[in-house]
Amino acid sequence: MLTNTPPSAPTTPAPVSQLAVAEELMSLLRDTTTEPRPDIQLEALTLAVSADLPVLLWGEPGIGKTAALTQLAASLDLPLTTVIASVHEPSDFSGLPIVGDDPAEQGVPMAPPDWAVRLVRAGKGLLFLDELSTAPPAVQAALLRLVLERRIGALQLPPGVRIVAAANPRSSAADGWELSPPLANRFVHLQWTHDHEVVVRGLAGTWPRATLPRLDPEKLPEAVDFARRAVCGLLSARPTLVHRLPTTETRRGGPWPSPRSWDMTLNLIAFATAAGSSREVLSLLVRGTVGDGPGLELLASLDRMDLPDPEDLLTDPANAVLPERGDLRQAALDGVVAAVRTRPDRARWDAAWALLVRALETGAPDLVVVPATTLASLRQEDWDVPAAIEHLAGVVSLSQRADRAADRVARVGAKAGR
Repeated sequence: MLTNTPPSAPTTPAPVSQLAVAEELMSLLRDTTTEPRPDIQLEALTLAVSADLPVLLWGEPGIGKTAALTQLAASLDLPLTTVIASVHEPSDFSGLPIVGDDPAEQGVPMAPPDWAVRLVRAGKGLLFLDELSTAPPAVQAALLRLVLERRIGALQLPPGVRIVAAANPRSSAADGWELSPPLANRFVHLQWTHDHEVVVRGLAGTWPRATLPRLDPEKLPEAVDFARRAVCGLLSARPTLVHRLPTTETRRGGPWPSPRSWDMTLNLIAFATAAGSSREVLSLLVRGTVGDGPGLELLASLDRMDLPDPEDLLTDPANAVLPERGDLRQAALDGVVAAVRTRPDRARWDAAWALLVRALETGAPDLVVVPATTLASLRQEDWDVPAAIEHLAGVVSLSQRADRAADRVARVGAKAGR
């Protein structure tokens, strides 16, 4: 017997939580990727991290210092531990005293905070000390041992932990303090700025990828030797640069030269050399460790170290390899002329002319004008004029005519002004 069953009522879908939808939207917004992209700031940061040197990023609020550190930790597969220095007491970094069973026999141990214990258990990590310029002097003093010795109370952080800090300039920091000179001298200071192209591409979903520099194993001994010669050569010639405490409070809170910071500089030069880093990256690191003045002097001395030996150039001028950069090429040619002046003879004078011809053929003609004019003045009476001079005569003559024309224009302008 068939019976008619009433149709079932339509099923009403369960209501969707608006918070769940919001979470899904936020997840999509956080879904970004990375790409290899040249970035000298990021390369300098990763090189200093690779060298296990504490780094301090300086920059205005909101330009992405914290985001850069978060992305760096993720790229290097390091657990990130963020500590806001200004909200901690000095005892949080020096250790909390814990009274044991027999203090007279065992003493009072200094217990480390929980975040330090987690770093030790992980065996590696990126310790991010944020808002460093808002930490009062007592907290900065407590940080000295952590930054230099990697100790918190009785706890020693493992070698796999790297330390990076961030700070805002005092003018834009909330209740900001200048960094104390002892703490400032323990960091590699990097000025962190934003690149609008990086920001736009990142907001579109693709950020630069942070990777540790690739060190060439075959270059390691050469890199160490080069770094030691560079730093020791400069300090031997300029002993006053070994230790120079700035006179103003603001500059004392930045990079300045000391035996400690020169040692960090030596390490950075060795790492940059082994990694084949660019001069721009090395400049950021060197000036961020010993300051602009000493750093620029060191960079200039590195250029001189790269110059070819004048005697080698005079030995085989036809096959000589001259620097590509104009200022270095000019310095190399000037060095050759100076070598001939120091020990003049006919063969060396002829070789110098041949070298100037090669420089003329492989680079900017105006760079040979001054060396050629000086070399011509060194000719002795019994020296015949070499055929190489004919190749240079037009360049020197043209330069001299241009100089005379410039002098005439200047004299006319001076008369008109009177």
